[in-house]
Amino acid sequence: MSPEHQQIARSSLLLKGAPPAVVEAVMATAHVREFDRGATIFLQGERASGIYIMAEGWVKLYRISPNGAEAVVAVFTKGSSFGEAVAFRHDVYPVAAEAVTDCSLIRIEADTILNLIRQSPEIAISILSATFLHLHSLVAQVEQLKARTGAQRVAEFLLELSTEVQGSCVVTLPYDKALIAGRLGMKPESLSRAFAKLRDHGVTIRQNNATIADIAALRELSDEDPALSWTKG
Repeated sequence: MSPEHQQIARSSLLLKGAPPAVVEAVMATAHVREFDRGATIFLQGERASGIYIMAEGWVKLYRISPNGAEAVVAVFTKGSSFGEAVAFRHDVYPVAAEAVTDCSLIRIEADTILNLIRQSPEIAISILSATFLHLHSLVAQVEQLKARTGAQRVAEFLLELSTEVQGSCVVTLPYDKALIAGRLGMKPESLSRAFAKLRDHGVTIRQNNATIADIAALRELSDEDPALSWTKG
């Protein structure tokens, strides 16, 4: 494992709060796995035995419904971890994971962490923190679906990609529009309509680049109470 991969793992929410000796023990058994775009990392219903930390690229977690439809649950990139809760219970993965782009993942065997918890309970706090972050993210997604318009969801997504806090900027869409739509709980045609509405708010989409004319104005739209739209003439 390269020094860069080790630094990413050490800085992840899963390990950054753990005692140094525990981190060293985890890193001694962790290894990097490479996946091509479209490759399956694990399948829904597969026995969970590993935890993954994103080193490079993007991964989506999704479920297949009984009628065969795909529901995107989450999309992860560099520094994020996933698979903790079910791996520690030796349960099955409730979702499938697929590489959205070529990617590198750091895999940690669940049994390694479980053995270390028995020796050093402090690492359990880090695990709880990572699990809480995933729960918080899912709650935020539900809030988006229930209380945000499509244009607001897309606006917030673009703002999350931006490294600027004011002025104008250009962000690169990290994956295709079909996946963006799935991640935001929208149909592709609804996403196209949302992009069209955002033109009036200074957002221009060209291929996989989005130009934001005024970050503050877009943030104001994202934070606006959708109910206010009913009172506007």
